[in-house]
Amino acid sequence: MSKEMVEALDALESEKGIKKEYVIESLEAALVAAYKRNYNQAQNVDVEFDAKKGNIHVYAVKEVVDEVVDDRLEVSLEDAQQKSKGYEVGDHIKDEVTPKDFGRIAAQTAKQVIMQRVREAERDIIYNEYSQYEHEIIQGTVERSDNRYVYITFGKIETVMPKSDQMPGETYNSRDRIRVYVTKVENATKGPQVFVSRTDPGLVKRLFEQEVPEIYDGTVEIVSIAREAGDRTKIAVKSDNPDVDPVGTCVGPKGARVQAVVDELHGENIDVVPYVDDPVDFIANALNPAEVIAVQFDERDKKQCIVIVPDYHLSLAIGKKGQNARLAAKLTGYKIDIKPESQVEFVDDNDQDVDIDDIESGKIDIDKTRENAANADDAKNPAADDSTDDTDTDSDDSTDSTDTEN
Repeated sequence: MSKEMVEALDALESEKGIKKEYVIESLEAALVAAYKRNYNQAQNVDVEFDAKKGNIHVYAVKEVVDEVVDDRLEVSLEDAQQKSKGYEVGDHIKDEVTPKDFGRIAAQTAKQVIMQRVREAERDIIYNEYSQYEHEIIQGTVERSDNRYVYITFGKIETVMPKSDQMPGETYNSRDRIRVYVTKVENATKGPQVFVSRTDPGLVKRLFEQEVPEIYDGTVEIVSIAREAGDRTKIAVKSDNPDVDPVGTCVGPKGARVQAVVDELHGENIDVVPYVDDPVDFIANALNPAEVIAVQFDERDKKQCIVIVPDYHLSLAIGKKGQNARLAAKLTGYKIDIKPESQVEFVDDNDQDVDIDDIESGKIDIDKTRENAANADDAKNPAADDSTDDTDTDSDDSTDSTDTEN
């Protein structure tokens, strides 16, 4: 078996990229276990494999001690020095105990170890190869689908796309070529597993990087993305170069760049808005195309604000089923409460009318004026219901029941 074993190890290293030393180390450990199991030996043993000739030797290892307690594990100093005067207490002596028929057991064990290491090595190679595609776009072929997944082949591996990552309205037929975003690569027990998505916001980001060179080279930066896959996406962009218009750059000549992304997403609407450091202006941009009169932040929660819009832009600001306001909240990270201008008819502590410009400039505490207005209404009409149907929007909740879009 010796020659064949060496040739097999050399072939593994050249064809599979599996290091010979790695297999030999595993083989020696497996042969130790096989010897103890087949020969009912519990003592310390060591197996050495000659990588040049392929010979296998089994050694019983004993420690040199002054007084022997277990002769299977220990040898006296006197007996050890009969073999060599150089032995001292604490040294280890190896005596070869290779059984005559150990070659058959060694061959079986070697076959099992090599097959196991080949499988493990192939998994590692595939994982290392495909882990570099995590958070990138890949193109694969639809193999099949069931109630839970769409299975897509990509090179040597089969990726899976869960139901939650499939675009509403899209159908995936066998042999369709499809571009997907790799969300996660796992080195599982059964082998590497790659999870992909068509709904992840990262897909939109990578598509823009492919279509807009200025994003790829860093001239234009994508700050945040809010997406409701299959329907609408808002993307906030900025540029540190004053000569570069980030929105115009992303839209492209006659809208060609953004249209290429829209086509890949099968008609999903995309709003590109400019990012600014001033949260008031950023929130106003995010609610585009609605006009914003004022933005007032809650003193108790700086991540919550009231946005005042003209009455005729209320439904536009909210969007169909609250989508525009909901996406704006996700894009900016603020909880947004949208109010029509007609509901901001407040009085201050001196019963003076409040100018909307004062609200916009921040001179007037809008929470306090609202409270004053409510108290005034209660005094005039105690039986009246002073509740107001607010439009309260954040990244998780729906907005006002108004669902018409201008």
